[in-house]
Amino acid sequence: MISRTVLPADGGLKENETPYDIIHRFEKIPTKVYATDSEAVKAVADRVVAAINEFDEERNFKLGLATGRTPVGLYRELAQRCGCGEVSFRKVEVYSLDEFYPIAPKEQQSRNWHIHEELINHIDILPENVHLIDAELGKDELESYCAAYDKAASGVDMMIMGIGEKGQIGFNELDVNVKSKTRMVKLSHNTRSVLTNLFFGDGNTPRMGITLGIGTVLSAKQIVLMAWGEDKAWTVKQIVEGERNGNVPASLLQEHNNIAVYVDENAASMLTRRETPWLVGSCEWTPKFVRKAVVWLCEKVGKPILKLTNDDYLENSLGELLEEKGTYDQINIDVFNDLQHTITGWPGGKPNADDSTRPVSSTPFPKRVIIFSPHPDDDVISMGGTFHRLVKHGHDVHVAYETSGNVAVYDDVVLQHIDTAMEIGYGDRYEEVKSIIANKVKGQPEPRALLNLKGAIRRAEAKAACRSLGLNDRTNCHFLNLPFYETGGIKKGELSDADYDIIVDLLRKVKPHQVYVAGDLTDPHGTHRLCTEAVFEALERTKDEEWNKECHIWLYRGAWQEWNLGLVDMAVPLSPEEIIAKRHAIYRHLSQKDIVPFPGADKREFWQRAEDRTQNTARLYDALGMAEYQAIEVFVKMR
Repeated sequence: MISRTVLPADGGLKENETPYDIIHRFEKIPTKVYATDSEAVKAVADRVVAAINEFDEERNFKLGLATGRTPVGLYRELAQRCGCGEVSFRKVEVYSLDEFYPIAPKEQQSRNWHIHEELINHIDILPENVHLIDAELGKDELESYCAAYDKAASGVDMMIMGIGEKGQIGFNELDVNVKSKTRMVKLSHNTRSVLTNLFFGDGNTPRMGITLGIGTVLSAKQIVLMAWGEDKAWTVKQIVEGERNGNVPASLLQEHNNIAVYVDENAASMLTRRETPWLVGSCEWTPKFVRKAVVWLCEKVGKPILKLTNDDYLENSLGELLEEKGTYDQINIDVFNDLQHTITGWPGGKPNADDSTRPVSSTPFPKRVIIFSPHPDDDVISMGGTFHRLVKHGHDVHVAYETSGNVAVYDDVVLQHIDTAMEIGYGDRYEEVKSIIANKVKGQPEPRALLNLKGAIRRAEAKAACRSLGLNDRTNCHFLNLPFYETGGIKKGELSDADYDIIVDLLRKVKPHQVYVAGDLTDPHGTHRLCTEAVFEALERTKDEEWNKECHIWLYRGAWQEWNLGLVDMAVPLSPEEIIAKRHAIYRHLSQKDIVPFPGADKREFWQRAEDRTQNTARLYDALGMAEYQAIEVFVKMR
């Protein structure tokens, strides 16, 4: 499937007219930016295949392999190319970057298992050429084993790696030594917090790991570093443009003389040539790109739009904008009006109104709307105020919950619900369910009977939230249960026709005028991103149908991130009462309140994150000179 979660290009650096050295002048590592992760993966695969096929020494080609989500697409691409005869791995040796300790190679959480599952089992490599870290050895054997492994893995011909969100390489984390070798390390608290998802709880999560050192990685003849998704953007900037820093381990690779970074547009979004390209070279000044530059300038000099001066533009490298678009005061007025026109209290369009400067047309009214929610609570967390407004205005609103969210319910929450049913006289199955929970196997997918109960709990919560916002939960709530998600574990399957067909059927049934989709530009193998890709693929498959031609797609944000105001196409202000209504809808998701299993780095509850995000957006609009609102939900229009 082609990745479609890419924002439409709208202005920016004129790269075709700019010399290579100027484009890359802020970069300390050569960085190749591709529109999508799919395109980048093909480019990396080309490089790997060429290196193997051109290798003409008597010994085997030595290839270093990382795990995690980042290389998954590459490994699938290499397996496919091997299958069609484009490359052979019979004279290739592979070495792994890291492994948990202790862990058996057949455990599904192990790096060993993942490398076999995603690559080794699908290529023609000889078993004796597979050298993956052994994490079953006794502690008394580790020192000599690590020394021997380091010697074997040093000087590989190519090292393929992803990076952690803080720039980790393998288990080389904060304050790492540039000369470090293969060794056992203690996993940091932050790393273990992330891994808790994979291991079904803190008690099952390893505390130690074995990893190649930075010195070992630097000994590779060439290094390929990959990063996909917006959540890696800050780290990519630190690695590529920042100073070498042991607290961002991948930045230490700057000293290597044959390294390349491959990223998609989302991971590249904070690089200077993408974030502030006017500092790099000549730009194409479209209206939205002008707004982006002016919003940046306001934040930099601490002024609202209409107080910006000619000197503000000139002193901050925006002289070309003045040359292209006229005087500073006219640009100020144009951008002020442009941003003001994004604000509307009518997300479905205002009937019988002049809509020439409004983000949504007045006709047809009412509109048919589908809000696609990856999990059973993303709708109210991310756009609960707009959801409420659409219902209140009389639009035919439908919510489609794409996955069951069943793995995000604690076992004791299930028992509480079963106990409640018993107490109110609906049968005693407490001991039966307790037995199912007690017989779970560590590290294995949960029993289907238990997952069904957890899914039912989340459906009931979602319906209660919809009712609280005035929606008919019997007719307008759709639980799609996309098959890719239903593996019973944290690792999900691949999208397939079975997923797309379910979404296509709903689209054809509702024939929406508006579709709201999670604008998640992070990891391409994460649930949110896969759900969004599935919707875009379904819309692509129905593009020739009449309803689709009049359908507009709006991207909303989750609880963790917000759209840059330079990108916003619609801003929906929320009153204090609507904020409370949204909060109460979020409260209906009781299994996710206080004890949410997968909170990420931000430990606040979802309602707190959501309110802080939308209130901060309102403050940003206020600082730019717009009207002062209590909170604002913002959206980007895909078409």
